[in-house]
Amino acid sequence: MARLAIIGTGYVGLTTGACFAHLGHDVVCADLDVEKVARLSAGEVSIVEDRLELLVREGISEGRLQFVVGASNAVVDCEVAFLCVPTPQKDDGTADLSYIEAASAEIASLMPAESIVVNKSTVPVGSTRVVERVLGRSDVTVVSNPEFLREGSAVQDFLHPDRIVIGCEDQSAAIKVLSLYLGVTAPTVVTDPASAETIKYAANAFLATKLSFVNAIAAVCEGVGADVNDVILGLGCDTRIGSEFLKPGPGWGGSCFPKDTRALVRIAEQAGYNFRLLDGVIAVNEEQFSRIADKVCDAVGGDLTGRTVGVWGLTFKAGTDDLRESPALSVIHRLTSAGASVRAYDPTVNAVGDLPSGYDTVDLAGNALSACDGAEVLVVLTEWDEFRWEDPVEVAALMASPTVVDARNLLDRARWERHGFTYRGVGH
Repeated sequence: MARLAIIGTGYVGLTTGACFAHLGHDVVCADLDVEKVARLSAGEVSIVEDRLELLVREGISEGRLQFVVGASNAVVDCEVAFLCVPTPQKDDGTADLSYIEAASAEIASLMPAESIVVNKSTVPVGSTRVVERVLGRSDVTVVSNPEFLREGSAVQDFLHPDRIVIGCEDQSAAIKVLSLYLGVTAPTVVTDPASAETIKYAANAFLATKLSFVNAIAAVCEGVGADVNDVILGLGCDTRIGSEFLKPGPGWGGSCFPKDTRALVRIAEQAGYNFRLLDGVIAVNEEQFSRIADKVCDAVGGDLTGRTVGVWGLTFKAGTDDLRESPALSVIHRLTSAGASVRAYDPTVNAVGDLPSGYDTVDLAGNALSACDGAEVLVVLTEWDEFRWEDPVEVAALMASPTVVDARNLLDRARWERHGFTYRGVGH
């Protein structure tokens, strides 16, 4: 088993560290936040991620997982160091590599001879060379090993992945990194660094394309009187297409798809290619936020001024507490800009201070029913399963008007209509 250092303890870094410890490796995770390191050392995980806290506590109790402050304290005797730091989007759409460069500079002189540095963060094509340049070490090999983790199911995705991608010109280093996954059964792709980095962007861009496509098809279904659920069933049965990511909604968001699609557009542009298809995918997504807001506006008679809107869901998807680039917030922004008052509930958002800047007018409710109190329309924006089981009779008793816009097609339409609701979904 190997001695590993993980630089960064966000959902990628923490999942990577906890899962490698679960596989039997000795893992040291580093972060700059002193308080966060103290909490993690006590087995306290603040992010919502299924099974993650269990694995962290398992790793600590079995002596295979520890947390330290600063990358320099993690790498001194490691065999492999994983860079799992943020790569936020710049104003021009490109990825900001300053965190990657800073982490590489910090560990450059401290990495043991003949060790390996792995880029786990989502980085632009050519970033392996950037890390090599910053390290300035001919005896340290840099490998690309992109992550394909979905928030809310990251542990499952790590231990049971669709594929493991390794990008490296040095075959022995590639085999060393691949051997760390012993016990994980998955197809492997061993390639050059540029191809590995491109695989990550291409995968996210294609999934975003499927989501934008199905939202566009849902709009067509509404126009021609078709049922999007039946259309999706027919599409998904085609093995060339598949049923995954063919589910209409309020749009896509999160920490990956928005920045990665924009970054790939910029990467293509810098390479001399106008990626019009992906530009269209992004544009359709922006339009979807407005389409949902328009549905809400129509539901209250065409004017949101002074109207009270109840909202179920704020995070970008169920199973996570992540609000970054959330479609729910994008829709809410359009509603409040049009004059609506929004009262919202989400199982993982407890205070207005948890919301991004500009959402301080949103009234946070303590539960799903409270969000409906006095509302003229209820909007379902995140697919939390608990919303599915709310009693429409109780909801109707609290609302000023029994109207629901289900942007996730989550609720049982027949049941809600049976109890007097005007129901508006997506693609019906």
